[in-house]
Amino acid sequence: MKTTALLLCICALFTFKAQAQTFRGIDKSPMDMAYYPDDYAHDRKFAPDKIKGETAKVRVIYSRPALNGREVVGNLIPIGKVWRVGANEAPEIKFYEDATIMGKKVKAGTYALLAQANEQSQDMTIILSSDLDQWGAYSYDPKYDVLRVNVAGKEISESVENFAIQFAKGNDKEVLMRMAWGTGMVEVPIVF
Repeated sequence: MKTTALLLCICALFTFKAQAQTFRGIDKSPMDMAYYPDDYAHDRKFAPDKIKGETAKVRVIYSRPALNGREVVGNLIPIGKVWRVGANEAPEIKFYEDATIMGKKVKAGTYALLAQANEQSQDMTIILSSDLDQWGAYSYDPKYDVLRVNVAGKEISESVENFAIQFAKGNDKEVLMRMAWGTGMVEVPIVF
């Protein structure tokens, strides 16, 4: 009788422990990563024998919220307030070497990527902050700003459902960091 009771207790304990180890579902704004060159990470993972010797210049880790029928500017992106670019934790942008963004020097390193939508247009102020590991932009403090630049916004023909960041080759030595959501996009020129 005592052996049966002990076995029942052990079984109940294991059942309870197994139930306690469930995992939550996928985040509503899944995390993503963008590199320049764009195929840097993919080539090394899937075709290491085809690498052309180019090293990574920049990487962004960010979350990708969805429109779900909502308006972007003024609703999902607040006008006149600093916004984390994406969702959840403020994105991190890592420069593997020194860079120049719109004539302003940025040292190699990792920064929080934030933005501020301008009230009169689709233009944005892009902000790099040395204050990492912040949730959203709720604790944003301008004393940690490393860079602030204004970039022009433009309309794109095809709507982007989930916020997206991609890098593309610009003209000459320029790399463009493209951020798009809905039918709006900004391009941030970077020179390495």
